[in-house]
Amino acid sequence: MIRVVGTAGHIDHGKSSLVQALTGMNPDRLREEQERQMTIDLGFAWMQLPDGTSIGFVDVPGHRDFIENMLAGVTGIDAALLVVAADEGIMPQTREHLAILDLLQVERALIVLTKIDLVDAEWLGLVEDDLRKALRTTRFATSAFVHVSSLTGEGLDDLTLALVELLAAVPARPDHGRPRLPIDRVFTMSGFGTVVTGTLADGRLAGGDEVVVLPAGRKARLRGLQTHRQRVDEAVPGSRVAANLSGVDVGDVHRGDVVAKVGTYHPSRRIDVQVRVLEDAVAAIDHQDSVKLYVGSAERMARVRLLEKPSLARGESGMAQLELDEPVVVDRGDRFILRRPTPGATLGGGVVLDPLPQRRHRRRDPAAVVRLRALDQGSQADLVLEAARQRNRSTIPEIARASGLDEGMAVAAAEGLVREGRLVVLGSGGLMERDRWMGLRARLLEALAVFHAEHPLRSGMPREELRSRAGLDSGDYGAVVSHLVIEGSVRELGAKVTLSSHVPQPGEPEKKKLAGLLERFAASPSSPPTLADCRETLGGELLAHALEQGLLVQISDEVVFRPSDYRDMVQAVVKRLEQGPATVAQIRDLLGSSRRYVLAVLEQLDREGVTLREGDERHLAQPRSKP
Repeated sequence: MIRVVGTAGHIDHGKSSLVQALTGMNPDRLREEQERQMTIDLGFAWMQLPDGTSIGFVDVPGHRDFIENMLAGVTGIDAALLVVAADEGIMPQTREHLAILDLLQVERALIVLTKIDLVDAEWLGLVEDDLRKALRTTRFATSAFVHVSSLTGEGLDDLTLALVELLAAVPARPDHGRPRLPIDRVFTMSGFGTVVTGTLADGRLAGGDEVVVLPAGRKARLRGLQTHRQRVDEAVPGSRVAANLSGVDVGDVHRGDVVAKVGTYHPSRRIDVQVRVLEDAVAAIDHQDSVKLYVGSAERMARVRLLEKPSLARGESGMAQLELDEPVVVDRGDRFILRRPTPGATLGGGVVLDPLPQRRHRRRDPAAVVRLRALDQGSQADLVLEAARQRNRSTIPEIARASGLDEGMAVAAAEGLVREGRLVVLGSGGLMERDRWMGLRARLLEALAVFHAEHPLRSGMPREELRSRAGLDSGDYGAVVSHLVIEGSVRELGAKVTLSSHVPQPGEPEKKKLAGLLERFAASPSSPPTLADCRETLGGELLAHALEQGLLVQISDEVVFRPSDYRDMVQAVVKRLEQGPATVAQIRDLLGSSRRYVLAVLEQLDREGVTLREGDERHLAQPRSKP
């Protein structure tokens, strides 16, 4: 089991010393940090607990000037050590770091009172009482306290045992099969090239995997992976990972970027969120406020668009849409922090509800608010249904991605929704929300019904005309028609579609017209009425019906025959050409027809590959001899 634990607390309260005392490693890697004895950037160390659990520590700066670095490190941790120096007690950054841990909903925390060798028991008790009061309104109200001296080693064994107990109660990291590595450090190593580090979420990465660095979209390959400086073939969710990337330069990758499998995540400059303002925030959050967003290891400027009211006062929560100055890669359920840009102060935070909203919401849009509340509070079925609503058609992987569920959960919820009739499984295998399906179905069936009313003698409607009349995009059209064919509402006739109930049937006047025309064909089978004569006699609709039903066959722009008469003529031509070549005049005399009709027949036979023309003569087509 691998866990990640982050430190938090005021500057000079002994966070780095505590990590070094536990692990034997100095997490301050920069020369300036070691010379000034002040953590500036993220530091890393690791150890193994007595129960075999491997811990990766992320040591964060305590100085308010480096709060951005602290925020890049605490996202993704399993638990925190809130470190408070016993000789000083609660300080400003203690409170701010505590608020940040609470907003990020870090699962567990230990409250570590350090430097106990500098105070007596009475003072230590007073400091602990103050801390318990500060914790009362947070998720850490019942957290255990450990008293430690990093200098003398007192309490370190107690802290180690407390970590064993604490981490045993932390749920395992979910594996959704969509690995995501928010980058918190980028550097280069001689002989290896670009290396990035971060805490892996949502899936596994393996050496040799093709990946993409987002949001820029630069593709790379994982040359190798390490966890706690040990090479691993595969990195698991929740582990600290160093990934060696080939195919990208160190200058092309930055803290805040994300390494992911190709096609699994997409950058966005707009995200739907639920926001909570701190009880003791320096100011309210107003509509259109400009703030700094910290999510994953990324920092972005954002504009807050409140959807329910013009302002969120201290302690209030509400739905909002964040418009970002640069794209970011997030997933549903990610926690974030909002800070005032200047002077810097933490205002609040929240949770990502939709990482890729399809539109910019209008203020006070009830439908948008209802949807976001469903995403915030809904069951797995609600999440799957909402994910399906956001797309015309959705596959299970797409639904899992949008809902933040793993595929097994998404399948189970989708199956239940199908049984309840709230989701429809289309013939193409996609899923569609029932109300949308019923609307598309009604539009297509209505378009067909109108067409049949306008053209009762036609067997069906051309596919592209139907798609256009129903106002469907090509993807929706194919899925809807396929499902309607399966349910038996429509039939496909080649390139046409018809209602299954539709039977082209001419009335008595039309039947009389047809009978009269066919009598003229019977009277002169080799020189019948032309296509123009037929159209004049029958009209366009009835002529189209005669052609569709096979009562007549059209072989050129001018010439039509009864099918039986045409077959007789073809047989006569073939029989004659079996004796040798023949001219148009000879075939004309053979058929007792005119040149116009004979040329139409012969040119059709040429197109069909029955005959070959050489000058004015026709031959039977012969297969080419092989060389």
